[in-house]
Amino acid sequence: MEKSLILYSSVDGHTKEICNRIASKARNTSVDIRSIDETDLRLNNYKKIIVGASIRYGNYRKSLFNFIDKNKDILDSRDNAFFSVNVVARKPEKNEPNTNPYMIKFLKKTNWKPKILKVFAGKIDYPKYRFFDKYAIRLIMWITNGPTDLSKSFEFTNWSKVESFSEELKI
Repeated sequence: MEKSLILYSSVDGHTKEICNRIASKARNTSVDIRSIDETDLRLNNYKKIIVGASIRYGNYRKSLFNFIDKNKDILDSRDNAFFSVNVVARKPEKNEPNTNPYMIKFLKKTNWKPKILKVFAGKIDYPKYRFFDKYAIRLIMWITNGPTDLSKSFEFTNWSKVESFSEELKI
């Protein structure tokens, strides 16, 4: 049986949750889910490599770009995909790879050209955030007409879109 690898770069864990949902739909392969920050990744063992990364304060984590720079040749030699998780994608006009500002920024910043691209809306979990993050994210949400109730969590992820992506990957 062929093997697939789903890598995630996540601040609060929601991207890993999306990875788990993708893997739960696998039919044709065994799937490993690992953090992009792990140092013992053996990419040669996998036929397909899927990378998912979240946004915090307008940026992907630096380790995402370090990983891609270090492993671009092997990524290019495999079936691959990249998905972005960000709250901007809660807006219908910004939830596709060609309309999402963070996906566009990602593609300009890296020389990796993933074979499949996808964008998913993320989650705001105010009760879980530390003091600074809670109020900084609330300010961003206020500016962008998003939810600002600090006592609640707001999940924007379209799980059927995640499941369709899993089918598109043919894992």
